[in-house]
Amino acid sequence: MDAIASCDRGVERCTSVVKTYTHSVDSQSRKISSEKSAGPKRPAGRQAHSDSVAETYFLARGWTPHPFQRDAWQRVRRGESGIIHVPTGSGKTYAAYLGFLDEIASFGDPPQGLALLYVTPLRAVSRDIELALRAPIGELGLAVSVGSRTGDTSSAERARQRERLPNVLVTTPESLSLLIASDRAREILYQVRGVIVDEWHELLASKRGVQIELALARLRRFAYGVRTWGLSATFRNVESAARILVGPESPAVIVHADIPREIRVTGLLPDAVERFPWAGHLGLTMLKSLLAWLDPAKPTLVFTNTRAQAERWFAAISWEKPEWRDILAIHHGSIEREQREEIEAGLKDGRLRIVVATSSLDLGVDFSPVERVVQIGSPKGVARLMQRAGRSGHRPGASCEVLCVPTHALELVEIAAARRAIAFREIEERHGWNAPLDCLVQHLVTCGTGGGFDANQLFDEVRTTASFEALSRASFDWCLDLALRGGRTLTRYEQFHRLKLEEDGLYRVASKKAASVHRLNIGSISVDATISVALVGGRRLGSIEESFIARLNEGDAFLFAGDIVEFVRMRDMTAWVRRTKRADVTPRWNGSRLPLSTALSASVRQTLDEARRGIFDGPEMLLARPILEEQARLSALPAPDEVLVEFGSADGGEQIFLFPFEGRLVHEGLAVLLALRFGRLTPGTLAVHFNDYGLALHSDDPYPFREHLTPSLFTSESLASDLLEAVNLSELSRRQFRDIARVAGLVFQRYPGAERSGRQVQAGAGLLYDVLREFDAENLLLRQSEREVLDRQFERERLSLALERLARGPLLLRKTARPTPLALPLIVDRLGTTLSTEGVLARLRAILGGDLATESRTVSKPRSSRTPR
Repeated sequence: MDAIASCDRGVERCTSVVKTYTHSVDSQSRKISSEKSAGPKRPAGRQAHSDSVAETYFLARGWTPHPFQRDAWQRVRRGESGIIHVPTGSGKTYAAYLGFLDEIASFGDPPQGLALLYVTPLRAVSRDIELALRAPIGELGLAVSVGSRTGDTSSAERARQRERLPNVLVTTPESLSLLIASDRAREILYQVRGVIVDEWHELLASKRGVQIELALARLRRFAYGVRTWGLSATFRNVESAARILVGPESPAVIVHADIPREIRVTGLLPDAVERFPWAGHLGLTMLKSLLAWLDPAKPTLVFTNTRAQAERWFAAISWEKPEWRDILAIHHGSIEREQREEIEAGLKDGRLRIVVATSSLDLGVDFSPVERVVQIGSPKGVARLMQRAGRSGHRPGASCEVLCVPTHALELVEIAAARRAIAFREIEERHGWNAPLDCLVQHLVTCGTGGGFDANQLFDEVRTTASFEALSRASFDWCLDLALRGGRTLTRYEQFHRLKLEEDGLYRVASKKAASVHRLNIGSISVDATISVALVGGRRLGSIEESFIARLNEGDAFLFAGDIVEFVRMRDMTAWVRRTKRADVTPRWNGSRLPLSTALSASVRQTLDEARRGIFDGPEMLLARPILEEQARLSALPAPDEVLVEFGSADGGEQIFLFPFEGRLVHEGLAVLLALRFGRLTPGTLAVHFNDYGLALHSDDPYPFREHLTPSLFTSESLASDLLEAVNLSELSRRQFRDIARVAGLVFQRYPGAERSGRQVQAGAGLLYDVLREFDAENLLLRQSEREVLDRQFERERLSLALERLARGPLLLRKTARPTPLALPLIVDRLGTTLSTEGVLARLRAILGGDLATESRTVSKPRSSRTPR
């Protein structure tokens, strides 16, 4: 019986293979031909066949596979799905890819149809990934085709792909959705055997992750048995991440590897803390020290947290080291694609030795020549620092090192805390989304554009995703009605009738125009509207926020793409500029101030507790010791379970400082919440200020802050309703609704042959928001915009945990006669002044009337053994 069952399974498997890899299901003769070509080369039942291509390629290169790679190849062969979670540079890509490649190569010569999708979050790295996937094919002489399909793909290549897709396709979440929106979606996707999602940790926490979930659910209906593998190096909750990727109804496996890869975190320290800035984020006071450390003989990536910061540092290095101009470059997402690719190629072939970059080079690209990594300012997150450090020594088994350059005094503590967190593997968790209905509405139209759908089947299909597993039928039908006729409020307007119910019971896109507009606007990336920047009579430089250009007058100068340019005029959605030698302003980019992450916040509290107990571990803490000892003398340093609260008088009024060390977003929400609750107890006018370490409330008049500090002040029971009352939720929701409306397809930025400005999109979304609030106040997308404000802007869950910690206590209450080192940056923020270059401790001495008992210590900064010339 076992033998018969085995034969039956073999016949069933071969039948499935023939059906899957037949080029045309309508032609029996071509099916037979395909069956013959798929047969004898590598029999499907051969036990070790999935290892052959992988093992042969590794042998040809003189490599020995890691155990985790062999494990992954075997699991691919067995039809399993999951996540490969190993350190950066260990060979994740080939661990997932080569198992599929052997299978693809075994069916036909050449194989027919699209068989493997490789999804990357960054279209800028698709070319590098494509080259990596081609390497074993070329070396082994396999007849397997590889191509890319992203927003950067040329129209000629798109036309070729419409005729015939490659066997392996490198794509993005947006382009994957476009494949599903094709009127030939089932025909071109039914042969897919696997999907590899690179950098899954980067996608998971965004709506692009939801977009992938929905696309994979649709793909599983078209291609039975398709396997899904995610790649990541920086997950803490990897089991949860795997469940989201493969779907809650499917088993997920985790392929781990015990490959030690040392990450060394060092700090570039100022000569002495006394003259180090107390606030700020640019860090240019450390320019000369960094220049002394940089060595063109050692290829280096200099990471910043913002694009404006990258522009300023590139300009400063160029000014101080004009002889480096030919080996120095700047790279960020607003620079034109051709220039980015040229920079990436220069890094690889050695022409460029130092590149200043943002997160545009965090992921995906393998720059093996890079030996050093620099982080300007605190990384604000442990996983982010690990990811960036991994860009150096990007080879299996190689150690990596990152030099952190503090921009102000307290970042010395953050650097030490980051090193501690990495040593204890205390990294951030990544969580998915809970039923974002704007993504669902977009997906409904995508499915309607891609051949149509049965509502009952699609409802069941959507509920196989983790994000929508608890979706009610009422919510699904509401979204369907919105896509069908604009819902209850917008039914009179034809442009909102994007789907239609046809006689066969399937919902399909309402018109060719609706399909075309939808395809142009697929995606969920939330960014401010940008416009092109181009030289007068010359080439395009890249793109910049429209809101920034709107503030410029003719003749204003700014830094962009490493050049100083002068604004000439705005025409045809393009800012025309010319090069100049002066610079007055620099671009401002939204989201430029990253909050302190949960993991790094916890490590900062632990590091301060060590200082409280007299332990100053590492050069950064030794340098910060005078400041921390002064903080302890004037007030206190809190234990990890304590929250320091300082009271003081100022200008005839009262002020209170709380230091939870939970990051600026949590502190923003906490500040407005406490101002509301204090005001209920004793009416008054309170000004609020916050940073990554704490928050301040200030009253110009005497105010009883201390007597109101009871556990009930910190209750989380009415958190949502109190936040809604405390902030201008209507305006915040209006801003959030703009992105929601765009994702849901209620407003569009792109039309065939035309593009609306950001102002036009914002105005349209604002008008729509007002109409819905007046006539459909319970609209589910309005409710979603309010939830997203609370969850994303104020980190509601993390804020709730912070309130519980405050209510539980203990609170470390201190009455201070003078501002403490922790309080001083908040006071400066309130006064709206810029601190002078006078030393930190000297300023404290002035504030304290010269009463400063702490001995100042100086720690020399590390010097390179070789000074660049």
